[in-house]
Amino acid sequence: MAHWYESRIDRQIREAQERGEFDNLPGAGKPLPDAGRPLGEDWWLKDLLRRENLSFAGPATLMLRKEVEEFAAALAKKKTEQQVRLAVAALNEKIVRAQRGLMDGPSVVIRTIDEDEAVRAWRSARS
Repeated sequence: MAHWYESRIDRQIREAQERGEFDNLPGAGKPLPDAGRPLGEDWWLKDLLRRENLSFAGPATLMLRKEVEEFAAALAKKKTEQQVRLAVAALNEKIVRAQRGLMDGPSVVIRTIDEDEAVRAWRSARS
């Protein structure tokens, strides 16, 4: 005589199927996305970023370094000297936080930006 056992979870799933709770779900009857394609090592991370519409560019300190490298181009888009000074102050605040080890990521050596020098460069780029 065979002994049949149904766990509590199996019973809940069976009962939900009998009630039709799994009928007409989005994607029902459609192939799984990327079925048959080889998956990379970090496939789950890429899938999460895509599904949740997230972006991950890297640790905060490394992103700060990139922001500093692209800062001159960002300043060129500013319309007033006050906007330039505010942008420099905001970036310098981030740099100080990174210097004090208050940002995620590896330590980086980044100098603060001289506000007056940035304004002079902004003015000369506008002329």
